[in-house]
Amino acid sequence: MSGIDTLPPLREVIAAHGLSARKSLGQNFLLDLNLTAKIARQAGDLTGADVLEIGPGPGGLTRGLLASGARKVLVVEKDMRCIPALEEIGAAYPGRLQIIEGDALEVDPLAHLSAPIRVVANLPYNVGTELLVRWLTPTTWPPFWQSLTLMFQREVADRIVAQPGSKTYGRLAVLAQWRAEAQIVMSLPPGAFTPPPKVSSAVVHLTALPEPRFPADPQILSRVVAAAFNQRRKMLRAALKGQASDIEDRLRAAGIAPTDRAEQVSLEGFCALARELA
Repeated sequence: MSGIDTLPPLREVIAAHGLSARKSLGQNFLLDLNLTAKIARQAGDLTGADVLEIGPGPGGLTRGLLASGARKVLVVEKDMRCIPALEEIGAAYPGRLQIIEGDALEVDPLAHLSAPIRVVANLPYNVGTELLVRWLTPTTWPPFWQSLTLMFQREVADRIVAQPGSKTYGRLAVLAQWRAEAQIVMSLPPGAFTPPPKVSSAVVHLTALPEPRFPADPQILSRVVAAAFNQRRKMLRAALKGQASDIEDRLRAAGIAPTDRAEQVSLEGFCALARELA
């Protein structure tokens, strides 16, 4: 019998530990263990891998990851009310679950993990995008992670995989697709969660590329893309005028019309412009 079979249903765990979801922590619990197991499977073969999970809450996804054969799961949980419930999971899977109580934006988990590392999480809504940007913009590449399998609000997921010309295409799409393969692998309705959020959710799977798709200085690319999309209604010659005094010439040299707007420029185009500005 696997460890997951010896543990009580999540609704009982929540009732026993008084774990009502807190809006201030961006909590929406996923209680269906069939769904959490399916999310764990979207991360690929976890045997022989360490897994980092942020915001496990009562541990539904944690149980799925351990049952899927993860070598080790490291969870970072800010809500101390959840720790006893997570410790019960650890007891069912001896030596394979490590719990850190703390803020994921402040904790460095790498001292506790060994490669290969995968990140799998139903991210708290209020820190999800910031964590993703951090994981996509480390000082060196390849990053510490092989893949990211992350739950977001559907609108954020759409922004990650968006293509040029669409209204959802922006900085997040450029950062994600420059260094990773990104695809939406699951969609979940509000009713799958407790309490139900106002919006649908989706799971995005990102696989780190060995090197970026096109050469560019990461800092210059990030700066140019942020400036372009911060004023996305403006033509690029106006939105980027602070980047160089001869910005129109630089744009043309990169193969971009100065009258284009940010959402019309491909990833390759932004990388070419970053090289022109380097």
